[in-house]
Amino acid sequence: MKTIQIDITGMTCGNCVKHARTAILTVPGVVDAEVSLDPGKATVNADDSVSFESLKDALDEEGYKATLN
Repeated sequence: MKTIQIDITGMTCGNCVKHARTAILTVPGVVDAEVSLDPGKATVNADDSVSFESLKDALDEEGYKATLN
């Protein structure tokens, strides 16, 4: 199990937080995720098979930009 810290830009409201969290949770191997609007961060708990790139791709599909923290 590992924890990945992500900075997310493009979220403007509570609905954005829900959409970003849902996108992250759809990545196979993700166990849980906490997403906060301010300061635009996510903490992802996942198994070792999950890469930052897979999380970034899921967020990109929703219109958010992700960078590794």
